Amino acid sequence: MWLLLSVCVFCLLQYGEGQDRATLWRGNDRSGHCQYTFTVPSPSETSCPPTASGGPEMEGLKTRLSLLEVLVARLTGGETRGPGLGAGSQAGLQEALTQAMGERSLLQGEKEHLERDVEGLQRRVEEMRRETESLKSRPCYPQAPLVPPSVPPQDSGLRLAGDAGVLSHLVSSAGRQGDTGSLRDPAWRYDGNAGFQELKAEVTEVPAPSTEDSTGCGELISIGEPVSHRKADSIAGKYGVWMQDPEAVAPYGGKMVWRIDTVGSEVRQLFGYEDMDQLSKGYPSKVLLLPEPVESTGATLYRGSLYYQRRRSRTLLRYDLASESIAARRDLPHAGFHGQFPYSWGGYTDVDLGVDEQGLWAVYSTNKAKGAIVVSQLNPHNLAVKRSWETSIRKNSVANAFVICGRLYTVASYTAPNTTINFMFDTATGQGKQVALPFRNKYRYNSMVDYNPAQRKLHAWDNFHIVSYDVRLGHQ
Repeated sequence: MWLLLSVCVFCLLQYGEGQDRATLWRGNDRSGHCQYTFTVPSPSETSCPPTASGGPEMEGLKTRLSLLEVLVARLTGGETRGPGLGAGSQAGLQEALTQAMGERSLLQGEKEHLERDVEGLQRRVEEMRRETESLKSRPCYPQAPLVPPSVPPQDSGLRLAGDAGVLSHLVSSAGRQGDTGSLRDPAWRYDGNAGFQELKAEVTEVPAPSTEDSTGCGELISIGEPVSHRKADSIAGKYGVWMQDPEAVAPYGGKMVWRIDTVGSEVRQLFGYEDMDQLSKGYPSKVLLLPEPVESTGATLYRGSLYYQRRRSRTLLRYDLASESIAARRDLPHAGFHGQFPYSWGGYTDVDLGVDEQGLWAVYSTNKAKGAIVVSQLNPHNLAVKRSWETSIRKNSVANAFVICGRLYTVASYTAPNTTINFMFDTATGQGKQVALPFRNKYRYNSMVDYNPAQRKLHAWDNFHIVSYDVRLGHQ
């Protein structure tokens, strides 16, 4: 180091003789080593000549500066993508961003629905496994023979060729000695030959007895094919509810159709259409903003009011369409809500409201009922419970339910294209029974089924599609 310092001092003395502007500097370099440097101004050059390229550092700096200028121009709406793309382009990007955020929210809701569906299916599989184990443990009992035992030949009224066996013990009883022959068809003549006999019968048409009572009510006998009226325009309409007032009051008539798209966290829009034709064309004549959000697809319409469940609560609301205000509110006692006791498809369908010939009904469950369906008749004015019945069928084992003539009916599946109405509970007798009435889910995701007593139709919302079904009532 001393040798280097001596050389530097010597050079300084030789070059800087007569100059008083030479400087000596000492300091540590980047690696921490001591370093001595000196500077001497040029005796002839006033400035350093520029290099041809400015060096690699200068080129890198220029490149980074250019990129920075491009980014700044884009952020400020500059003309980096051609003329006319300034403020308009920025507004378009903002609109696209807003739309993307909305679709993201809807997709998130769809994801939550699917997750609940999976959970419901897993619970159903576990229940079926337990039922299977229970059936395996039961003993099998021998069945009675389908064909009655043979009787003596003299009691035989009719045998198959070759004495193959008795054809009917009812016919044979008519051939006994001393019998009046009241069961024998006079057109049948037995000639003693054991071969085949020709039978003739006269058919007389007898009018069927009336299958409905004086109010037009009866048991559900059959359900027609689904009739499609409209398909929703956006993902918000995958699930929904549509209604017509069976006892409409002013200012809206009975032809008015109301619709709610129920996908989203703040469902508050109620769309009104003058009739089914305007619904099919998608032209609403009225749009109301409900004061409190709706929970799922359990709303219904009755006597000029919309009845629905308030989001994330067991509170029922009566919204008067004429005054466009809440006319009554009341908690449904002990009812599960927000995913405690939904239908099998999920969707927070814990409370399902409906109307039939006898009035306003609520279908739900409670902790006391342990998930079994509870059906209650409500006072349409103040929403008080008038009477309740507890059934034997679990709410999460069925896809939907509706009430006709005071009888509760449940739908077995919401996705199977050919499913059944599998259970009926009669509130008049307090008894339930298994039934098997064919029912079609044409679009394979039926999230709402309600009855309209004025039209004798079922209204349904099947995978974006608004559909209806004709029904037949009578005595089975």
